[in-house]
Amino acid sequence: MLPIIISDDLHSALDPALDGYLLHAWCPQGSCRFVYNGDQRELHAGDCMILTRRGSRLRDILPDADFRVEIVYVTSQFVDLSTPMSNYGMRGGMALFNDPIMHLTDEQQKVCAINFEYLRKRLAVNTHHFHRDAMMNAVQCMIIDFFDFHAELYGDAPRVTTPQAQLMERFLALLDRGDFRQWREVQHYADALCVTPKYLSEVCRKVSGIPASDWITRYTSLDISHMLRNPALTLEEISDIFHFSSFNYFTRYVQKNLGVSPSELRI
Repeated sequence: MLPIIISDDLHSALDPALDGYLLHAWCPQGSCRFVYNGDQRELHAGDCMILTRRGSRLRDILPDADFRVEIVYVTSQFVDLSTPMSNYGMRGGMALFNDPIMHLTDEQQKVCAINFEYLRKRLAVNTHHFHRDAMMNAVQCMIIDFFDFHAELYGDAPRVTTPQAQLMERFLALLDRGDFRQWREVQHYADALCVTPKYLSEVCRKVSGIPASDWITRYTSLDISHMLRNPALTLEEISDIFHFSSFNYFTRYVQKNLGVSPSELRI
């Protein structure tokens, strides 16, 4: 699976082969209507959009004749490797699940255009000895700017107040305090929140589009990737911090969820 794919056709988002990718799109011209999560949406010139690639959520794509879009697909694993040390993206992602489109200012559009062009050019230079690291840097710049766009346009990532959303917030609070470093089973969080694991997962999926187990994995993978960039920590120390039963299990976990072995992530 390629970690990054470039496209200029929004219909590509319906391709089942792109499940597991996050879609980052920018519209420089025209407009397009579509249905996402059952709601009618419109993407206009100057808008950017972030979607978790699930074909069943996106349908009825109707672009105008002059519609143009630039799309960067990034696997969730590569996003975790490239995400800066901030949980803003996780909470902001909840808001984007409900409303995935941001209406950018003229200055933000210029920044977005620079990021997309830079990513396209870096991706083409595949003979670079440190190509993966260069791409991680380019993706991180894009992600940081998307964080900034969202924070500038909407303030801090919003906190919704329905009972189910409040349960989701309490679940994320447990993850924010670092419970995932020791407990990676949904049962632990369900017990702490006095609900069943099934109900917690259903609520997480309904509120954010992501089941509870995936939230735990995302927090864990992101934290591990950050620690692996710290040369002061040995691989064995990192494994111990996360309470893995063995170093081999730690290695398999990193390989499965980040796509590379721990030693390959050392900088």
